[in-house]
Amino acid sequence: MADSSFDIVSKIDRQEVDNALNQTVKEVGHRFDFKGTGASISWSGQENIEIKANSEERANAALDVFKEKVVKRGLSLKIIDAGEPRLSGKEYRMLVSLKEGIDQENAKKISKMIRDEGPKGIKAQIQGEELRVSSKKKDDLQDVITLLKGKDLDIALQFVNYR
Repeated sequence: MADSSFDIVSKIDRQEVDNALNQTVKEVGHRFDFKGTGASISWSGQENIEIKANSEERANAALDVFKEKVVKRGLSLKIIDAGEPRLSGKEYRMLVSLKEGIDQENAKKISKMIRDEGPKGIKAQIQGEELRVSSKKKDDLQDVITLLKGKDLDIALQFVNYR
């Protein structure tokens, strides 16, 4: 009998992030507490979002609105890596980067976690920015998914290609 397997990935649904950003732009443009603050939020390249405002508090408030929209769209806050607001001329700028993919350090940590705490007979292989987990029993794979969902990792994980 062939091994059953699934992949552990950390991917971002760009369309959902874009929708959350567009909703944030609308809300920042219409809310009373943002009037006259020069607050704006926009894409800065493919991976980053830039927030501008005339005060540090307004920049952080715009970030909070964006986080709220991200959660409402069903995405994890673990994909957001926000920097500190920095004074640039007369306005504060904050760079928010999006985290995607599982780096080698986290992949090794997850693989070790599966070996140490998971059922026996589970194999975890690092393949670039994802992990392939395989076993002879499908129930063991379900146990690994449950184990990883219960852990507080600093990256958002999805489980795909379950076969």
